[in-house]
Amino acid sequence: MKDTSPDIKNQEKGSQEEAGSFEVKGTPRETPKKKRKATVDDLKKQLDDQKQIAQDNYEKFLRAYADLENFKKRVEKEKADSLRYAKEEVIRDLLPFVDNLERAVEHASSDTDNNPQALIEGVELTLRELVKALEQHGLRQIESVGKPFDPNLHEAMMQVENDDYDPQTVVEEFQKGYLIRDRLLRPARVSVSTKGEDREEEEEEEEKQQSEEEV
Repeated sequence: MKDTSPDIKNQEKGSQEEAGSFEVKGTPRETPKKKRKATVDDLKKQLDDQKQIAQDNYEKFLRAYADLENFKKRVEKEKADSLRYAKEEVIRDLLPFVDNLERAVEHASSDTDNNPQALIEGVELTLRELVKALEQHGLRQIESVGKPFDPNLHEAMMQVENDDYDPQTVVEEFQKGYLIRDRLLRPARVSVSTKGEDREEEEEEEEKQQSEEEV
């Protein structure tokens, strides 16, 4: 019988040599560097940086606050000036009518050429021009006579029986009312119509007849 042990040993030896000659390809993993611990100087520098940022923000806040206060003062001054001189334009437009009325009074007081009719016409013309100038500033006259009574525009001074108008209709105007654009400036003082007794009886009779016809 042939002894095969040397061959087996040679095979095992070759396997060991091949295993020893095997190399792993690729770069070896690098060991991560450890972070350097912050020193006292580093902490002091960070603190100084934060202090500087805080100081800059505080200065910006002070400047913004000062600008805001100046803006508020300027707006308040402009508002006060606007309220103080808001009527300047209106008054300037009214001065020509004051001049005309003064000349009319002076002319009427003179003994040389006293013409009442000319005076009346001059005053009427001045009045029309005055109303026109006020309308350019938003003045609107309230139409009252013949209109339904409106408590938002009219102030009823009295009630009168009048069969020519429907009930609660303005019959007469004692004082004109005005609007400044869409806001009430002064209500019109008026008298308001009510039903007369005869008219009430006629209406009752008409209603009675209508109800009988329907039946």
